Amino acid sequence: MTSGTAVRREAERQKQLDQVRLEQETAVRRRRVVIRFAWLTGMLVILGLVVAALLSARPETGSTATTATPFTLPMSDGGTVSLSDYAGQPVILYFNEGAGCDSCLLQMAEIEKEPGFADNGIAVLPIVMNTAEQINADRERLGVSAPFALDDGTISEAYGTLGKGMHEGLPGHGFILIDADGVQRWYGNYPSMWLEPSELLDIALENL
Repeated sequence: MTSGTAVRREAERQKQLDQVRLEQETAVRRRRVVIRFAWLTGMLVILGLVVAALLSARPETGSTATTATPFTLPMSDGGTVSLSDYAGQPVILYFNEGAGCDSCLLQMAEIEKEPGFADNGIAVLPIVMNTAEQINADRERLGVSAPFALDDGTISEAYGTLGKGMHEGLPGHGFILIDADGVQRWYGNYPSMWLEPSELLDIALENL
């Protein structure tokens, strides 16, 4: 083999090695781009989900001045309750998912601990779409004293509370403020499933 042939072959081998090295480097860069794109896409998806969750958890509130829908409902303690029972007294209707929703009942338990409602003559009536047996079991377990009004969905729908939570056919976590003259003054739906009782009291006093 002449020295010239050996040089050419060595040059060809070097060229082939350079080509392989170039292809490997290109593949590595391509993988890095794909990984970065996938990471960025994942972060955007997560960000979108977080934003959507925050938006869906935002409360929906508003002031009104409409005549409240009258009702008469059975109570979980065996009695009945009518809107007319609160004539001359403000009342907050607390529509919630009821049995199986511990945060809903704990909300009522904490409302009961806030003396400001009684001090200002404001009643709070919890309303659920459960049987007495269902809601009473959870009331006893979670230490809620107040009996609950039992709705078949008619009153929850009349007050626009259905589908405001996690379940389309149930009320969400909503409050309706009715003044002493039977006029609806304010409503609030809270997908976060919580409203500080002191804040609820302040809202009621501001709208009465």
